[in-house]
This record gives sequence, C-alpha cells and structure tokens, in this order.
Amino acid sequence: MDDFINPKTGKNIFGCSHIFDHAAKANQSKYPWAQNVVLVGLLKRIKGRWACLPLAHRFYLPKKAILAKLDNMKIPGKDSSFQTKLEQAAKMVIKLAQHFVGANVTVVCDSWFGNNGLFKPLRKHLGSSFHLISRLRSNSVLYSMPENGKSKKRGRPRKYGLRLGSCAEMAAKFRSCASIHSVLLYGKYREVNAFSKTVMLKTLKCPVRVVWVFRKTQWVALFSTDMDLSIEQIIEYYGARWKIESGFKEIKQDIGSSKSQARNAHAVINHINFSTMAATITWIYGIRLKNTPERRHKVKGRNSFAFSDLRHIIAKVALSDDFNAVCNKEQELPRKSFVDALLRMVG
Repeated sequence: MDDFINPKTGKNIFGCSHIFDHAAKANQSKYPWAQNVVLVGLLKRIKGRWACLPLAHRFYLPKKAILAKLDNMKIPGKDSSFQTKLEQAAKMVIKLAQHFVGANVTVVCDSWFGNNGLFKPLRKHLGSSFHLISRLRSNSVLYSMPENGKSKKRGRPRKYGLRLGSCAEMAAKFRSCASIHSVLLYGKYREVNAFSKTVMLKTLKCPVRVVWVFRKTQWVALFSTDMDLSIEQIIEYYGARWKIESGFKEIKQDIGSSKSQARNAHAVINHINFSTMAATITWIYGIRLKNTPERRHKVKGRNSFAFSDLRHIIAKVALSDDFNAVCNKEQELPRKSFVDALLRMVG
C-alpha cells in the first residue's frame, strides 16, 4: 500500500491540485500540479521475482479544494466528500478482504501508513486475521511485555511493561547481538545482519515483533503484528514493498497514465482504471507463461525479466496472424482482428 502523484499540465483536469512531492529534486517544484492516487496492490512472486499487481485505487482530493467547491474536484452525480488517505486505504482493504473470506490479510506499507490510523479500523472490521508490516521511526518508544503474574497492587493489570527506550537506543544496544540471516532480497539471496525482539507499541496498542537490520554504518527497524512470521520473512516482505514503487512507474510511464491529459472526471477515472487493469493483466499473462522470459536489455546486477519484457511478448503475439494462441475461442474470428483481440484480453 502506498500513494503516488501523477503530474499534469492542464488546469481543469479532475483531481489535480498542488501536491507536496517529498521526492522532488533540486531543479523540480516541491508542490507540482498533480493528481494524488492511493493504491493497493497484491505482492506476488512471479517466476522467481516479486511484482505488484494493482487491485484498487482512490483519488485523494484535498479538503481545502473540496470546501472551495472547485470544478475539478467534482464527479458528476456523486458527492465529493473528504476522506483522508488512511480512511481511503482502510475502505479499499476491507472491500478487497470480502473476496478472501477466512484468509489472513497482511498489509505492507511505509511508516506513513503504518500507524494506528490504519491498523485500528482494519482490526475492528477484520479482527485478528489482519496484520501489518511496516517500518518503525527512530524515535518510536518501545516497552517490554507486561508481567503475566497477578499483581498485588490495586486496580487493573498493566497493559505495558517497563520502558525500554527509543528504537534508536535499542538499535545501539542490540547491534552486538545480531546474527546473519540468508534472505531473498531484491532478486537474489543476500546475507543480512539482523536481530529480533517482541515488544509493546503504544501507537498500535498491541505486541509486535521488531526486526533491526544492521548495515555497515546504518540500520533500519521493521515491525510485524504477525508473530508467526520469521525474521527472514519480515525482511523479505518489506523488501518486496519496493515493487509497488516500480508499479507506479509502470502505470505512469510504461502504460502511459502520466501522458494522458483527459480533463473530464469520468474520462480521468476510466483512464486510470484501464491503466491499472492493463498492468495487472500483463503480470497475469507472465504468470501463465511456461518459460521464464529473458531480459532483453541487460543491466549489471539484474538478471530477472522486467515489465517491458512482458509487454514486448504480448505485443508480438497480439500482432501475429493467429491470436488464438493467447485467447482460445471455439468460433473463428477474422484474422488480424486486433481490436477484437484486445477486447478479449480485457474480458
């Protein structure tokens, strides 16, 4: 789960406002005119590599723009009520979870989404089947687990144990206790120096498993509310979160969402729907291939195939004389019926 911005140039494009870009370079505006989209995708291993398949998205409309009743914030026939990104994300996950009754739902997100604003409503609706994997801030305060024995003191039992200190203080303390773990990270198995401890977080009001990953001079702290996950799984799943960033690039540049200058609300929504659907269908096509595609453009340190390689294979097959090799259909269609072939792919 994450959000991305889609820069535009027209002033009357639906959903556009001046959005803060934390990744802006020195020669770029920190508040570009852009759409802000919150997206939920499925992290899945495909032919030995991780990929993010878009499942749902929402346009984030700033409260000031809605209260100002700007024309580019209105959807014909609908009431544009304000919702925070956390509220939008929670509603999308709850709706998606209805299709997977009885299965555990684990959300992997960065520290901005990984807080009680997302965790509380999802735990309320999904119960103990919902889990969260995210990153801890360095100033987050950790507490030990409360004592199980009955206390002689009057009043309710303690929910939290002793204060252990901040996440940064614990990192300095546990660096010498870390051990080496082999983790599938960024396309290959790597040796990672890590240490794990179960603590209480007041921000989530529940026990979590914190994993400190140490590098030469830096460290990062990850946490999971699922105690059954191993250290290797927590690190691998959070490392796979980067594929949602790659998915944003695929939607915006490879599929062409950023190049579209549609202004009407329905046209904008339809275009982003088709863009995310095209990205998901491309990955599903990759899953069903018998052989692992080869990488066309070799890059040092990257052996796995890319999204563009799948697009190239699909285009090559779709433009062939007989498209039935991809989509079997009993009745014969006119040869090279390209439009009909694409519509059957969508179906």
